[in-house]
Amino acid sequence: MSYIPNTPEDQQAMLATLGLSSLEELLTPVPENVRLRRPLDLPPAVAEPDLKRLLNNLAAQNKNLDSTLSFLGAGTYDHAIPSVVPHLQRRSEFVTSYTPYQPEVSQGMLQTIYEFQTMVCQITGLDIANASLYDGATALVEAVLLAVGPGGRGEVVISEGVDPQYRTVLHTYAHARGFSVKEVPTRDGVTSVEDLDAAVSATTAAVVIQQPNFFGCIEDMRAIEPIAHEG
Repeated sequence: MSYIPNTPEDQQAMLATLGLSSLEELLTPVPENVRLRRPLDLPPAVAEPDLKRLLNNLAAQNKNLDSTLSFLGAGTYDHAIPSVVPHLQRRSEFVTSYTPYQPEVSQGMLQTIYEFQTMVCQITGLDIANASLYDGATALVEAVLLAVGPGGRGEVVISEGVDPQYRTVLHTYAHARGFSVKEVPTRDGVTSVEDLDAAVSATTAAVVIQQPNFFGCIEDMRAIEPIAHEG
């Protein structure tokens, strides 16, 4: 524990609280075959420019999206971040030592979120949009909860072409909220339209499709959209 600023007295107090006599006893549950009892085999320290050159040379051995096309899927897409975004993020109106709901800083942040949500609605044609979600998985769950809530339907149909981590999060929420999740298989890398048609019923509140899907393939939304609306 040399990297943690605890005095020997602090360590003994914590161990005593746990009913242990030593750090070695604390680590007993860790299997011996995964414990490293020697220093890491690392090269000597180098100056920052040398390290940067080494890492750049290693990175240059990889293919990148500046010179190739990627159909890997699983979130490995060509993301474009406008150069103005990092500049805006460094401004004190957005990044401060306070929570974003302090009166003196919240108005600018809330105004920005409102403007962004308005633009998303204009682009997508949606009635509402939410810009304050944590990630894709929670965004998916929020959308599903909105669909499940009003109509009283208790089933959601989701393609296996959706990121498996997203689906896992959805199942977790479904268990707590009391609705069921039906998964539709994929064929040749895309959602099986036939299986989707068979899965959707009068109890279906939402159909969830990822575009492009987890496998990097383009879903046939023209075939999927009528099935979702007929449910």
